[in-house]
Order: sequence, then structure tokens, then C-alpha cells
Amino acid sequence: MAEPSLKAVLLSPQRPLGDHPLLVVGPSLGTSSLLWERAASLLGADYDVVAWDLPGHGVSPAAAEAFDVTALADAVVHLVDSIAPGRSFHYAGVSLGGATGLQLGIEHGDRLRSLSVQCSGARIGTAESWLERAGTVRAQGTPVLIQGSAQRWFAPGFLDREAELGSRLLHALRDADRFSYAFCCEALAAFDVREELGGIRVPTQVIAGALDGVAPPSLAGETAEGITAGGGTATAVTLEGVAHLAPAEAPAHVAELMRSLISWAESRQGSKEAGA
Repeated sequence: MAEPSLKAVLLSPQRPLGDHPLLVVGPSLGTSSLLWERAASLLGADYDVVAWDLPGHGVSPAAAEAFDVTALADAVVHLVDSIAPGRSFHYAGVSLGGATGLQLGIEHGDRLRSLSVQCSGARIGTAESWLERAGTVRAQGTPVLIQGSAQRWFAPGFLDREAELGSRLLHALRDADRFSYAFCCEALAAFDVREELGGIRVPTQVIAGALDGVAPPSLAGETAEGITAGGGTATAVTLEGVAHLAPAEAPAHVAELMRSLISWAESRQGSKEAGA
């Protein structure tokens, strides 16, 4: 399959890259780098935070043909190489962005320093449901999904408390290219790395929202167990009062968890290099 073209958005302060660890963050289907703005603001003093947008979402151009999650992972590596050639990086992603993270761990583990998989898993939903949604969006466009996404994405009361942020996220869905969105659905329909999780060796955390009906805590637990069963290091964490967009719903808690993972991974890497 073709590798899609991805564009990046810098979410940390403008400064030369290289003096801080690089953190790359990926979006959920239908959102954009906006998903990460609040969490990134809490991490940007210590890390260079670079977000990428899915094809046809945010600043990334629409896709001309189908792609799979492997192609997305390859595209993320090439995007990183375009801004920081050869650099290893920490990665965090939500939903489809999290699936891309698992694929990165499997295919490009030598480039990762840590992996935070959020509201995601090794197999999300069913192929039938994703293909049905792809057909709906191709025929009717992304606005037809707004009501359902508002219910899936956010815990009860979030849209009342955070009306502006919720509206901006739903507008990102409305503005996404319908055909690129459909290609993303088809990529998720084909995605299943449950048998490959044992190949992930990078320190990993799998974060779930207690109220997430798309990627429930049980899926996070199964994903972490698949990694540890192969000899890797992974933990599963459940956030209370959170649904499917953890970095937007609980930015402080997510940033704290990520900071803890990154700090541990950096100290672990430092110990390895000192003993080399």
C-alpha cells in the first residue's frame, strides 16, 4: 500500500531541536494536533513535542489511495527524519494514533525510547463496523458522525464544562476529508497485531478511560499483557471519569503519566549507555 504524506505541528516552544528529548504525539481518528494542545503545554518545557495529523485531517494533505497502519508508522518515521534525521524519540498516540504506536514498536522499535498507547489497543472494534463507517462517510461526509462521536469521545458532562474545546474537536471532525477518513477506517478494519505484541521491547504504558466504549480498560490490559508475555515491559492504567480522548479530557493526569514513563525510560537508557 502507498505511504501517506503526513505533516507535523510543533506544540512546544520555538527553539532549536536537539537540546530536549523528542516526543512525537499522534491523533485519534477525526481529530488533529488540537487533541494534544493542553497536555503538550504541560510537557513542552522539558520535551520537544511534535504532533502529526492523519491524512486529510488538520494540516496533513488528503490521501489519494488506501494505506494501512504499517504505512502510517513508516510515514511517522519519515516525518521524524525530515525534522530530526535519525533521532530516536518518545511516542504517544490516541486510538488510531495509538495503534500506529504499537506498529512503531513492532516495526521500528530501534527508533523508540518509550511508548504511550492511549485509548487504543492491538485490535479495535470489528472489521465490519469500520467498513460500514467507511461506506457511510464516503456517501454522506464526516458531519454525519458528529453526534455519535460526541457521545463516544467524551465522558458525560465534559461538553458542558469544556464547551469551547469540545466544539473545536468536533469541528476538526467536520472538516476532515471524507475519503481520507474512510481510508483510516479501512486501515483500522485490517489492523490486528495481537500476535505481534511480544516483539515490542520499548518501555510501554497503555492508558484507558474508564468510560471508553471504543477501547475499554479490558483492551488496555490485554495489550499490556501481550507485551509482557513476550518479555517486554508494559503497564496498564485506567483513568476514572475519562472516555476516548484522554489527553483532552485529563491533560494533567496524562502528562504526569507520560512524564513518569519518559523519565524512567531516559534513566534506563542512560544506565545502558553508561554500561556499554
